[in-house]
Amino acid sequence: MSLTKRCSAEFLGTLWLVFGGCGSAVIAAAFPSVGIGLLGVSLAFGLTVLTMAYAIGHISGCHLNPAVSVGLWAGKRFPATDLFPYIVAQVLGAIAGAGLLYVIASGKPGFSLNGGFAANGFGNHSPGGYTLLACLVAETFLTFMFLMIILGSTDTRAPKGLAPLAIGFGLTLIHLISIPVTNTSVNPARSTGPALFAGGSYIWQLWLVWVAPILGGIIAGVVYPAVAGESGASTERVSRAA
Repeated sequence: MSLTKRCSAEFLGTLWLVFGGCGSAVIAAAFPSVGIGLLGVSLAFGLTVLTMAYAIGHISGCHLNPAVSVGLWAGKRFPATDLFPYIVAQVLGAIAGAGLLYVIASGKPGFSLNGGFAANGFGNHSPGGYTLLACLVAETFLTFMFLMIILGSTDTRAPKGLAPLAIGFGLTLIHLISIPVTNTSVNPARSTGPALFAGGSYIWQLWLVWVAPILGGIIAGVVYPAVAGESGASTERVSRAA
């Protein structure tokens, strides 16, 4: 598959992740009487990844996340030459998804960006008021675990065809844990799109949700082969099942 086609798939997949996941938070989470709440938003993020894994996993590997791409590179599952194009496509897809969401959400009377537009942050921008250190540790560890799930479920020795389920449910669990902490990023692209629309200090806090997830991804890329052995690494399996 050409790099152009793979990056196009990453663009579309990340657009869907941001629109579906952040859209559930902005539009449906607290809707009068039938709001989906924290559980619904968590499921929405997991479902976006699960559905895209089946839709485009065979095209691009369905990374949808710079931290995933970097983690797979660290685990020797992804070539360094493709990192930059993938990350650019993911960020542009996230911005497009946030833009589409803004057009729809702003059509409601009384709409305001004061709530953060599903952006991430620490301190005053943490839903639960968590400190910078707490948010840094949460984002690093949870991204580490997310990559461990991805690397393990796409291992050649893992049950075939079930990786999208493990990855989607894994992301759902991560959101159930950490929405009160950082509003859950574990994905620099997902964070960048909404932050550009929310503006202000949401933008300057983006450094946290770039540094911590990428660090967590790199650590997992190093740890997984050390635990599972090199025979568990398969770039082909990632592209077909992740």
